[in-house]
Amino acid sequence: MQSFRNIVQQFEQKILSRDLFPKEPANLYEPCRYLLSLGGKRIRPAVCLMANELFGPIKEEAWHAAVAIELFHNFTLIHDDIMDKAPLRRGFATIHAKYGLTAGILGGDAMSIYAYQSLAGIETNFKAVLEVFNTTAIQVCEGQQLDMDFEARNDVSIEEYINMISLKTSVLLAASMKIGALIADAPAAECERLYAFGKNLGIAFQLQDDFLDAFGKSNKLGKQKGGDIMANKKTFLHLQAVAASSKAQKTEIAHWLDSEEADQKVPAMLRIFEETGADQKCRTAVAHYSDLAFENLAEIELPQSKKEDLHQLAGELLHREM
Repeated sequence: MQSFRNIVQQFEQKILSRDLFPKEPANLYEPCRYLLSLGGKRIRPAVCLMANELFGPIKEEAWHAAVAIELFHNFTLIHDDIMDKAPLRRGFATIHAKYGLTAGILGGDAMSIYAYQSLAGIETNFKAVLEVFNTTAIQVCEGQQLDMDFEARNDVSIEEYINMISLKTSVLLAASMKIGALIADAPAAECERLYAFGKNLGIAFQLQDDFLDAFGKSNKLGKQKGGDIMANKKTFLHLQAVAASSKAQKTEIAHWLDSEEADQKVPAMLRIFEETGADQKCRTAVAHYSDLAFENLAEIELPQSKKEDLHQLAGELLHREM
């Protein structure tokens, strides 16, 4: 088995050396190239390839799937940034901030279509792969809509929130692993175990992202610190704070929801998160879903040596600066 870093390096070379988009119209395709050139963790395409390699040498078809997954993921980032009015992505200006709203909308649309073009290079279990990809694409859209809906609601439950992040974030990680296994023609049970591993890992990863958005170091985040607070996102931290807050704290939270003064709103909400113990509850939830993910990985009926690189990757993802 190859390491995550080795696979990422190979994938990076493939996706940046290939001319995925036409040259014209430049105003459509230059923003797409710009976003891909910013790099990123490439986690989803890498785990697709790693899942494929669990059952033999990496197949060429798996590289097509990995490119499709990365293009789709970047398409969602472009449109998410527009909806969130985010100024930064990976430490650089977002596409809509740099090129304008039209470029963001059309560039994202084009990238999603090119994702399907890349999928066309798959033959092994193509129907099953396409079904997983399409189901996941719809779920991601559903998750994003729920995320936006939650901004206008004051009665969101923790259960609803976990469902939302499962749809918006974790199912794509889960699908990436399942697709890699399907292309390897792995047993159905192993495909499902990899899916469960990816889903629980994705939930833990997103909960950790919630924490880091609030308490992480902005220079390491590569995005605006406290962006979720400014956007009134009903994150795990926010929901736990509301559930555990006193009457006075609930009044203060309501006040800050109506405020756009970042220099006061962000530190005030961070203080409330700490006072209510929401920060510690978030850490506990990360640990819970991490444990579930590692249990799913242990159930996969392969030698531990074959699974070690996935185990190590999961550990690294879940031990960022908390």
